Amino acid sequence: MQTKHKRVSSGVSQLDRLLGGLFIGDNVVWYDNAGSLAHAFCMNFIRDSLHREKSLIYVSFDRSPKNLLDKLNSLAQSPHLTVLDCFTHGKGDSSDVFSRFYEKDGAQWPYRIIKVKEPDRPEKVGEAVYGIHKSMKGDVRFVFESLTGMQDLWGGEEHILKFYTHSCPRLYELNTIAYWIIEKDAHSARLRAHINQIAQVAIELSVKRGKSALSILKAEKRSPETLNKAAVYWTDGNSITFDSEKGVPNRIDLGKRLRELRSKQGFSQTDLAKLVGVTPSTISQIESNLIYPSLTALFKIAETLSVGVASFFQQSAEVCNPLVFSSEKGVNISFPEHPKGSIQGRLLTPPDFESRAEPCIIEIPEGQSLHSHFFIHKGEEIGYVISGRLQTEIRRNVYEISPGDLLCLTSEIPTQWNNPGPGTAKLLWIKIR
Repeated sequence: MQTKHKRVSSGVSQLDRLLGGLFIGDNVVWYDNAGSLAHAFCMNFIRDSLHREKSLIYVSFDRSPKNLLDKLNSLAQSPHLTVLDCFTHGKGDSSDVFSRFYEKDGAQWPYRIIKVKEPDRPEKVGEAVYGIHKSMKGDVRFVFESLTGMQDLWGGEEHILKFYTHSCPRLYELNTIAYWIIEKDAHSARLRAHINQIAQVAIELSVKRGKSALSILKAEKRSPETLNKAAVYWTDGNSITFDSEKGVPNRIDLGKRLRELRSKQGFSQTDLAKLVGVTPSTISQIESNLIYPSLTALFKIAETLSVGVASFFQQSAEVCNPLVFSSEKGVNISFPEHPKGSIQGRLLTPPDFESRAEPCIIEIPEGQSLHSHFFIHKGEEIGYVISGRLQTEIRRNVYEISPGDLLCLTSEIPTQWNNPGPGTAKLLWIKIR
């Protein structure tokens, strides 16, 4: 069970921060409104997976093997890649044009390409998928391209719905991560509703006013602040860059202020709602500026977050920040995604203190292991080891850090922390916005 809660990267650091990363067991559905937007995200996921030497199975209904390998370029040379070809005897109609590919290049492949002889039969595709998986170890990765291609070949939504509803729970139990690509407008609302219900993550990609936008529709086990909000991004080849968030000038944004204060202390919307005595939906609507809280609720929120009510209505320029803080001004940080007792933290400045840098003390007891990073943060981070020893994994590399060592993170996110001892490890950790 612990394996499924391990957080891993999507290969796009900003998406990891917006989403909260991927978990082992995730089925990620990509609704592609333009038919070509998901490709860059898939390529980054494939690149990261193969770089970490994870087995990856690419199930292709829409691309011939040659076309797919051309798209993958140097990634096609990885011995960890397996292509399940459902195109040649599917949409390729067993044409000699596609079959000759096997005769020419087969002996030189460093990867595996397995041709499904009857891809028009869903049960044969399933047998091929799970037959390949049995020969692999660890958390295997999948890319299914695409549900829309399956429907074209299988002749109706009922077939892909049956295949998907049987495959998702099974892939979850097998500790995989699967990307499923689907063209949104090519399917009924009923099918999309069924798919969303079963998937752990659902993301929509669209083009609005000439700009590409990503919206997170669902994210189980996570509470992304960007849920159902469009994030504009740009692509250059397979490089993906998101627009920075832009505030609204000369306007008090109570929702944004509440979200900042809550996030500083590690509370989810559900955590805060329980402490205040309202529903998570109420907190979500306040943070989205859809509703304003009652005075009673506002005072209770301020009390829970250890700030004055005025903190919600002051622009940062209006706040007169002191230069020195006593230790009593800080507040404890919550780490709801980590087991109780495995990590402790305390913010060194008051939660309503306005600064680009957020310093805190992190303590990890001897023998503890964390299967994800402390924070989901959108900026740089700097850590200084005060005492104890730690091991951290970043991009498949394990680093040993000792007292006096400094760790600087720009876009990287550690995927694991371990304290081998002796004693509790203590860090000064600074998040920079």
